[in-house]
Amino acid sequence: MASQVIYGKQPVAEAERGRRRQVLRVWRAPETPAGELERLCGSPDHQGVVAEVEPYPYAGSSELLKVENALLIALDQVQDPRNLGAVARSAEAAGAAGLVVPERRSAAVTAVTCKASAGAVEHLAIAHVRNLADWLAEAKEAGFWIWGADAEAKQAPWDVDLSGPTVLVMGGEGNGLRPRVASACDGLIALPQRGRIDSLNVSAAASALLFEAVRQR
Repeated sequence: MASQVIYGKQPVAEAERGRRRQVLRVWRAPETPAGELERLCGSPDHQGVVAEVEPYPYAGSSELLKVENALLIALDQVQDPRNLGAVARSAEAAGAAGLVVPERRSAAVTAVTCKASAGAVEHLAIAHVRNLADWLAEAKEAGFWIWGADAEAKQAPWDVDLSGPTVLVMGGEGNGLRPRVASACDGLIALPQRGRIDSLNVSAAASALLFEAVRQR
Protein backbone atom coordinates (compact mmCIF):
# COMPACT_ATOMS: atom_id res chain seq x y z
CA MET A 1 0.00 0.00 0.00
CA ALA A 2 1.08 3.58 -0.64
CA SER A 3 2.58 5.63 2.15
CA GLN A 4 0.72 8.55 3.72
CA VAL A 5 1.72 12.15 4.36
CA ILE A 6 0.81 13.71 7.71
CA TYR A 7 1.55 17.19 9.02
CA GLY A 8 1.64 19.30 12.16
CA LYS A 9 3.99 19.25 15.14
CA GLN A 10 1.85 17.06 17.40
CA PRO A 11 0.70 14.49 14.82
CA VAL A 12 4.26 13.92 13.61
CA ALA A 13 5.63 13.79 17.15
CA GLU A 14 3.00 11.23 18.19
CA ALA A 15 3.68 9.12 15.09
CA GLU A 16 7.36 9.05 16.08
CA ARG A 17 6.51 8.30 19.72
CA GLY A 18 3.74 5.79 19.09
CA ARG A 19 5.76 3.46 16.84
CA ARG A 20 2.52 1.98 15.50
CA ARG A 21 3.72 2.69 11.99
CA GLN A 22 7.12 3.60 10.65
CA VAL A 23 7.98 7.22 9.97
CA LEU A 24 9.75 7.08 6.63
CA ARG A 25 10.85 10.69 6.22
CA VAL A 26 10.41 14.05 7.92
CA TRP A 27 10.68 17.53 6.43
CA ARG A 28 11.07 20.49 8.77
CA ALA A 29 11.33 24.25 8.48
CA PRO A 30 13.57 26.14 7.94
CA GLU A 31 15.59 23.45 6.12
CA THR A 32 12.52 22.93 3.90
CA PRO A 33 10.80 26.18 2.80
CA ALA A 34 7.23 26.73 3.97
CA GLY A 35 5.95 26.72 0.40
CA GLU A 36 7.48 23.31 -0.23
CA LEU A 37 6.00 21.96 3.02
CA GLU A 38 2.58 23.18 1.92
CA ARG A 39 3.04 21.55 -1.47
CA LEU A 40 4.02 18.26 0.15
CA CYS A 41 1.02 18.04 2.47
CA GLY A 42 -1.55 20.13 0.60
CA SER A 43 -2.29 22.35 3.59
CA PRO A 44 -0.95 25.62 5.05
CA ASP A 45 -1.51 24.19 8.56
CA HIS A 46 1.71 22.16 8.62
CA GLN A 47 3.29 24.15 11.52
CA GLY A 48 6.68 23.69 9.93
CA VAL A 49 6.77 19.88 9.89
CA VAL A 50 5.58 17.23 7.42
CA ALA A 51 6.23 13.48 7.48
CA GLU A 52 5.81 10.51 5.19
CA VAL A 53 4.57 7.51 7.16
CA GLU A 54 3.37 3.98 6.51
CA PRO A 55 -0.38 3.49 5.81
CA TYR A 56 -2.59 3.61 8.88
CA PRO A 57 -2.80 0.16 10.54
CA TYR A 58 -6.45 -0.44 11.36
CA ALA A 59 -7.16 -2.76 14.29
CA GLY A 60 -9.21 -5.94 14.17
CA SER A 61 -12.81 -5.23 15.21
CA SER A 62 -13.20 -8.63 16.90
CA GLU A 63 -9.99 -8.10 18.85
CA LEU A 64 -11.45 -5.00 20.51
CA LEU A 65 -14.22 -7.17 21.98
CA LYS A 66 -11.65 -9.28 23.81
CA VAL A 67 -10.42 -6.36 25.93
CA GLU A 68 -11.63 -6.83 29.50
CA ASN A 69 -14.25 -4.31 30.64
CA ALA A 70 -13.59 -2.24 27.54
CA LEU A 71 -15.08 1.16 26.77
CA LEU A 72 -15.52 1.43 23.00
CA ILE A 73 -17.07 4.06 20.76
CA ALA A 74 -18.63 3.43 17.36
CA LEU A 75 -19.45 6.08 14.76
CA ASP A 76 -22.36 5.51 12.37
CA GLN A 77 -21.35 7.14 9.09
CA VAL A 78 -19.57 10.19 10.51
CA GLN A 79 -18.13 11.60 7.29
CA ASP A 80 -16.11 14.64 8.36
CA PRO A 81 -12.48 13.61 9.03
CA ARG A 82 -12.17 16.47 11.53
CA ASN A 83 -15.03 15.02 13.56
CA LEU A 84 -13.44 11.57 13.42
CA GLY A 85 -10.16 13.07 14.62
CA ALA A 86 -11.80 15.02 17.43
CA VAL A 87 -13.69 11.93 18.65
CA ALA A 88 -10.48 9.90 18.51
CA ARG A 89 -8.72 12.53 20.59
CA SER A 90 -11.41 12.41 23.30
CA ALA A 91 -11.56 8.60 23.20
CA GLU A 92 -7.82 8.26 23.64
CA ALA A 93 -7.80 10.82 26.47
CA ALA A 94 -10.65 8.93 28.17
CA GLY A 95 -8.74 5.66 28.01
CA ALA A 96 -11.17 4.00 25.59
CA ALA A 97 -9.99 0.67 24.21
CA GLY A 98 -10.90 1.57 20.67
CA LEU A 99 -13.07 3.24 18.06
CA VAL A 100 -15.08 1.53 15.31
CA VAL A 101 -16.17 3.00 11.97
CA PRO A 102 -17.93 1.45 8.95
CA GLU A 103 -15.84 0.85 5.86
CA ARG A 104 -18.26 2.78 3.61
CA ARG A 105 -19.75 6.28 3.83
CA SER A 106 -17.51 7.15 6.76
CA ALA A 107 -14.39 9.21 7.25
CA ALA A 108 -11.10 7.33 7.21
CA VAL A 109 -7.88 8.09 9.07
CA THR A 110 -6.39 10.71 6.76
CA ALA A 111 -3.85 13.47 7.33
CA VAL A 112 -6.76 15.77 8.28
CA THR A 113 -7.96 13.20 10.83
CA CYS A 114 -4.47 12.90 12.28
CA LYS A 115 -4.19 16.67 12.63
CA ALA A 116 -7.64 17.01 14.26
CA SER A 117 -6.80 14.21 16.69
CA ALA A 118 -3.50 15.88 17.71
CA GLY A 119 -1.84 12.54 17.00
CA ALA A 120 -4.23 10.47 19.15
CA VAL A 121 -4.87 8.11 16.23
CA GLU A 122 -1.29 6.88 16.65
CA HIS A 123 -2.20 5.44 20.08
CA LEU A 124 -5.92 4.59 19.83
CA ALA A 125 -7.02 1.35 18.16
CA ILE A 126 -9.37 2.20 15.27
CA ALA A 127 -11.17 -0.61 13.44
CA HIS A 128 -13.13 -0.83 10.21
CA VAL A 129 -16.28 -2.97 10.06
CA ARG A 130 -18.26 -3.95 6.98
CA ASN A 131 -21.63 -3.68 8.71
CA LEU A 132 -21.94 -1.71 11.95
CA ALA A 133 -25.27 -3.22 13.06
CA ASP A 134 -23.87 -6.73 12.64
CA TRP A 135 -20.77 -5.81 14.64
CA LEU A 136 -22.94 -4.38 17.42
CA ALA A 137 -24.78 -7.71 17.56
CA GLU A 138 -21.39 -9.41 17.87
CA ALA A 139 -20.46 -7.02 20.67
CA LYS A 140 -23.71 -7.79 22.48
CA GLU A 141 -22.98 -11.51 22.27
CA ALA A 142 -19.54 -10.80 23.75
CA GLY A 143 -21.17 -9.26 26.82
CA PHE A 144 -21.16 -5.56 25.91
CA TRP A 145 -23.99 -3.14 26.60
CA ILE A 146 -24.73 -0.97 23.59
CA TRP A 147 -25.93 2.59 24.16
CA GLY A 148 -26.84 4.81 21.21
CA ALA A 149 -26.85 8.60 21.36
CA ASP A 150 -30.15 10.07 20.20
CA ALA A 151 -31.23 13.65 20.87
CA GLU A 152 -34.85 12.50 21.36
CA ALA A 153 -34.02 9.82 23.94
CA LYS A 154 -35.57 10.11 27.41
CA GLN A 155 -32.66 8.68 29.42
CA ALA A 156 -29.60 10.71 30.40
CA PRO A 157 -26.21 8.97 30.35
CA TRP A 158 -25.91 9.21 34.14
CA ASP A 159 -29.18 7.30 34.50
CA VAL A 160 -27.74 4.15 32.91
CA ASP A 161 -24.83 1.89 33.83
CA LEU A 162 -21.75 2.65 31.74
CA SER A 163 -19.30 1.03 34.15
CA GLY A 164 -19.06 -2.38 32.49
CA PRO A 165 -18.15 -3.46 28.94
CA THR A 166 -19.76 -0.66 26.95
CA VAL A 167 -20.10 0.52 23.36
CA LEU A 168 -21.23 4.12 22.85
CA VAL A 169 -22.73 4.63 19.38
CA MET A 170 -22.82 8.09 17.81
CA GLY A 171 -24.80 8.99 14.68
CA GLY A 172 -23.57 10.77 11.60
CA GLU A 173 -23.69 14.51 11.05
CA GLY A 174 -27.26 15.68 10.51
CA ASN A 175 -28.85 12.24 10.17
CA GLY A 176 -28.15 10.65 13.54
CA LEU A 177 -28.31 6.90 13.99
CA ARG A 178 -29.68 4.83 11.13
CA PRO A 179 -32.77 2.81 12.16
CA ARG A 180 -31.05 -0.60 11.98
CA VAL A 181 -28.13 0.67 14.05
CA ALA A 182 -30.47 2.23 16.62
CA SER A 183 -32.42 -1.03 16.89
CA ALA A 184 -29.17 -2.92 17.54
CA CYS A 185 -28.62 -0.85 20.70
CA ASP A 186 -29.79 -1.94 24.15
CA GLY A 187 -31.08 1.58 24.73
CA LEU A 188 -30.81 5.20 23.64
CA ILE A 189 -29.46 8.08 25.73
CA ALA A 190 -29.32 11.85 25.32
CA LEU A 191 -27.51 14.73 26.96
CA PRO A 192 -30.08 17.15 28.44
CA GLN A 193 -29.87 20.51 26.68
CA ARG A 194 -30.85 23.90 28.06
CA GLY A 195 -30.01 26.13 25.10
CA ARG A 196 -31.71 26.96 21.82
CA ILE A 197 -29.66 24.99 19.30
CA ASP A 198 -31.00 21.64 18.15
CA SER A 199 -28.01 19.44 18.92
CA LEU A 200 -24.35 19.19 19.83
CA ASN A 201 -21.57 18.48 17.36
CA VAL A 202 -20.90 14.72 17.31
CA SER A 203 -17.40 15.16 18.74
CA ALA A 204 -18.64 17.33 21.63
CA ALA A 205 -21.41 14.86 22.45
CA ALA A 206 -19.00 11.93 22.23
CA SER A 207 -16.60 13.62 24.63
CA ALA A 208 -19.37 14.22 27.19
CA LEU A 209 -20.55 10.60 27.01
CA LEU A 210 -17.03 9.17 27.17
CA PHE A 211 -16.17 11.11 30.30
CA GLU A 212 -19.46 10.22 31.97
CA ALA A 213 -18.41 6.60 31.45
CA VAL A 214 -15.02 7.45 32.95
CA ARG A 215 -16.73 9.07 35.93
CA GLN A 216 -18.80 5.97 36.55
CA ARG A 217 -15.73 3.79 36.36
